[in-house]
Amino acid sequence: MTTATSDTQLARAEAAAQAAVALLPAGMPLTVGTPAEQVGELAITGQAVRARFTGAAQGEIAIAVTQDLVDALANTPMGSLDLGQALRPALEAAAATLGPVVVDPGELMEPPAALQAIVEAGGALVPLNNEGTPQSVIGLAVAAQVDDPPAEPTKPGGPRPTFDLLHDVEMEVTAELGRTRMSVRDLLSLTPGGVIELDRAAGGPADLLVNGRLIARGEVVVIDENFGIRITEIVGPSDRV
Repeated sequence: MTTATSDTQLARAEAAAQAAVALLPAGMPLTVGTPAEQVGELAITGQAVRARFTGAAQGEIAIAVTQDLVDALANTPMGSLDLGQALRPALEAAAATLGPVVVDPGELMEPPAALQAIVEAGGALVPLNNEGTPQSVIGLAVAAQVDDPPAEPTKPGGPRPTFDLLHDVEMEVTAELGRTRMSVRDLLSLTPGGVIELDRAAGGPADLLVNGRLIARGEVVVIDENFGIRITEIVGPSDRV
């Protein structure tokens, strides 16, 4: 792999691995290894999650982990944890090195198949090692990157789409005060009266999500004896990514 495009893919994959390494669930410190060009150079037994992304860039990403981690997630004190959800923060952080993108839910695959798909798409693989032994592998393939996507043309006076057929469809609306990340150790140590610090300043706006997608922000109010949200900002489509 000596072309300029291949060199770019290698650099992108390494940057993605650097962004994801701290977010991977692992019981040992991991370091970013040397990018590889072939699946056979990074033999790993376990499971992988492969997902596609769109936005500022389009392509696919995969993370493979060892069977030890898969087994640990399946047998936690809180019950079985989904591998896709456990790897989600790392997948999103890795893809975000390309700009604002949306990562799809992904699919579980055997590591050789997932990583081979990345290689066949022109991507590169990067091991995450502990004492020189791969404990995880990140693969990234970028099919296209849009530096400055053109604005959609407007059509004054033109026909507007109708959503009449959707008016009676119910959607889940969620108000979110904030988020945080905690290790399993910290979760197991929670007791009544404990306080969890969120990533939101006191008095800051709450997010309003529809089917998990951010659409507005507002302030928390009390209506009779119930909480409510007074909308202060409608989030535009470009900010939702």
